[in-house]
Amino acid sequence: METEDKVTITVETTIQAPVEKVWACWTEPQHITKWTFASDDWHAPHAENDLKVGGSFVTRMEAKDGSFGFDFGGVYDEVLIHELLSYRMDDGRKVTITFMNQENGTKVIEAFEAETTHSIEMQKAGWQAILDNFKKYVETL
Repeated sequence: METEDKVTITVETTIQAPVEKVWACWTEPQHITKWTFASDDWHAPHAENDLKVGGSFVTRMEAKDGSFGFDFGGVYDEVLIHELLSYRMDDGRKVTITFMNQENGTKVIEAFEAETTHSIEMQKAGWQAILDNFKKYVETL
C-alpha cells in the first residue's frame, strides 16, 4: 500500500455565465468535445458521460496531427447537480470540481491529485489551460 502523501493541485476560474449553462457545458458530450484540450493543436474527437454516482466518463484527447492521443476517463464518486463533481481517474487519482454560483457568474474550482511523471508546475499549467479553454468556450456560446 502506498503511504506517501499525495499532492493536490488546484486550478480555478470565474465564468461569466449562470451555473446551469456552465454545468451543461462541463457535463454534456456535445460540449465536452469542444473545449477539453489545452492548446489549439489538440482536439477531443469523442466524449461519453454517464453522469451519476458509479457512472463512468471518457474523453478522447488527441494531437490534431495524429502523433499522440489518450483516453481521459474515470468513475464518479459524487454528483451534486450544479454544485459538485467528484471522481477517480482511471489511474486512481481523485478529482473534485466545485461550481459556485456568484453574482458575476460561476466560479469553477478544480482540485486534483498530482501524478509523479510530470512536474507540479507542468500539471497545474496544463489543467489551467484546459480550464481557461472551457471558460472561453462557455463565454462565446
